[in-house]
Amino acid sequence: MRTDTKLWRNRKAKQELARRLQSENPGLEVVQPHAAGIDVGNGAHYAAVKPDRDSQPVRRFECFTADLSRLADWLQNCGVKTVALQSTGVYWIPLYDILEERGFQVYLVNARHTKNLPGRKSDVQESQWLLKLHTYGLLNNSFQPPSKIRILRTYWRQRLQHVTGAATCVQRMQKALTQMNIQLANVISDLSGVTGQLIVRAIVAGERDPWKLAELSHPRIQASREEIAKSLEGNWRQELIFVLQQEIQMYDTYQQRVAECDQELQKHLSAFADTVSPPAKEELPPKKKKKQNKNNPQFHLAAELQRISGVDLTRIDGVDVMVAQTLVSEVGLDMSRWKTEAHFPSWLGLCPDNRISGDKVLSRGTRHVLNRAATALRLGASTLLKSQTYLGAQYRRLRSRLGAPKAITAMAHRLARLVYRMLKYGQHYVDKGAEYYERRNRQQQIDFVRKKAAQLGLKVTPAHA
Repeated sequence: MRTDTKLWRNRKAKQELARRLQSENPGLEVVQPHAAGIDVGNGAHYAAVKPDRDSQPVRRFECFTADLSRLADWLQNCGVKTVALQSTGVYWIPLYDILEERGFQVYLVNARHTKNLPGRKSDVQESQWLLKLHTYGLLNNSFQPPSKIRILRTYWRQRLQHVTGAATCVQRMQKALTQMNIQLANVISDLSGVTGQLIVRAIVAGERDPWKLAELSHPRIQASREEIAKSLEGNWRQELIFVLQQEIQMYDTYQQRVAECDQELQKHLSAFADTVSPPAKEELPPKKKKKQNKNNPQFHLAAELQRISGVDLTRIDGVDVMVAQTLVSEVGLDMSRWKTEAHFPSWLGLCPDNRISGDKVLSRGTRHVLNRAATALRLGASTLLKSQTYLGAQYRRLRSRLGAPKAITAMAHRLARLVYRMLKYGQHYVDKGAEYYERRNRQQQIDFVRKKAAQLGLKVTPAHA
């Protein structure tokens, strides 16, 4: 009997304590007193303000432009100055633009950071939950570049879509040729090159003589005319010729769209103001020639990027004009958004993120971040394998110790720091060479051995040949 009474009293005490904790102020300070929360949807948005601002603190607005303007008017009448909304698909973009034009401070928050309490499922409660979190300053604003950079980003992403589509067409051409047993890919390296396109277009035009087709090859092709002619003997199936013809037409269409994007890119970049580069303390060495990518824009993009940024990012080994343009269009030119050069690669997801619980490491690795700038840096880092430069030697050493995936991430982290320094402080990158890195690494190893020997009471004397 006494045991049952004790359990009953403990249960009652716990319930009373829970009610008291819920009713009392948990100690959170109001950071955003003039806040609002908006639950973004496809057909309608739900906006919530504090109950003392309006008799109907939660309202529903359609997604039409007139309704979005009415939403902005209502928020202004309620005295709202800052708004929190989730980045739901692309439905938030029109609302974000209108609120930004009206002068609101818009917080675009990650949905992972606004997980609801159990049972909160309705749109009304979702908007109220966003309002509460934003009022107490529990939400972080996602990065949004300036309007000019966003326009540049749109053009560049559209261009990359067309380049990807053209590459898909080339793959389908190769598939059709293989089905006809035309082994052209085994004798030339690129079907989208000059020789490959001339031969494929001649096949579509009706030419079937292997020797006449082989005569179209460029003199720089390493394969002989006999090898090319031998690879062009196959069964000319009419349905596959039809597929080949359509893929060529699609390829030409994509190339035309890429050229149109280049024109818009050049026009938009010309509207950027010039950035005066700080004078270098010493004369920079001549720029190393890098292998030109066939997908590079048809205008001098590197010069435009150097003009608007004040530095030449392509001097960094592993960063070509495509990677540099991706970085500028994704993160912009202003590095003040990140306090230090360590914050920038962390935001890109290129830093270690060990998950620890109870002093135990549960998992290791980087954060799962979908960022085009980080992907571009990883692609640039993977090209350093055969580079006879300081960064190339560093990458090969990391690759031998850590393996390719971790070495690529580590070098992408290094490239991100270099990009940050150049854009933030206007510094110029000068490569010191692979030999300098090898000498420096050897000296570090010698110093480490001497330090360990001194701890053991020993002395290391180098052997001279």
